[in-house]
Amino acid sequence: MSIDLRVRYDSDTRREAARLFAMGYGYGPVSSMMSLPEDTVRKWLYTFRAVGLEGLLNMGKVQARYSWELKCAAARAVVEGELTVVEAMAAYGVASRSPLNRWCKLYREGGPEALRPKPKGRPKGASSAPAKLTREQELERRIQKLEAENAYLKKSIALKAEKRSRTVRRPRP
Repeated sequence: MSIDLRVRYDSDTRREAARLFAMGYGYGPVSSMMSLPEDTVRKWLYTFRAVGLEGLLNMGKVQARYSWELKCAAARAVVEGELTVVEAMAAYGVASRSPLNRWCKLYREGGPEALRPKPKGRPKGASSAPAKLTREQELERRIQKLEAENAYLKKSIALKAEKRSRTVRRPRP
């Protein structure tokens, strides 16, 4: 049986935190009652407010995909001051602050077009065959290759001759 090491707290712990959130407690009291780090409980509270109990329980298991329109609308609302980050998370169903903060940064720097999906992987033209060379270009390339080979052989012969001259024993006088 494999254990998902990314999830530090089981669903029962998160369910108990959600029950306390629903009762009106904030992240500070809940973290004290459950002896959990405040940062962790704060993230849980934001997620609970944004996507509810199911989103909190599925945290870390499913990576959400958001459309370009949703990203633009959420980032625009936060950047223009209509909503706070937490309110935008709840209004648009974004489960985490991290992507929303990243979208806001991109929106400020490049506008809505900065949020468009980028193509993944290697560009299509990268693996295409080289263009056909003319006969003259082929011959020039062959000449360069032969000249390099010739220079290598000359250097090799010179090094061997130098090595032989060093190792030759000279008669003692």
